[in-house]
Amino acid sequence: MISKAIQFLSEVKMEVKRVTWPSRREALGGTMVVLVTVFLMALFLGVVDLLLSKAVQSLF
Repeated sequence: MISKAIQFLSEVKMEVKRVTWPSRREALGGTMVVLVTVFLMALFLGVVDLLLSKAVQSLF
């Protein structure tokens, strides 16, 4: 069982070496896209929530 774990970790190490990692600039660009998207979705959902709560309050 331990030999299988060691073999697995060895294979993981080999795979990690083969990965093409993004440059710092690419990583920051992707991060900015995610942050802007999350912000816009939060803003959209906040507005929808506000409108729906006003609509429900006006009914009761």
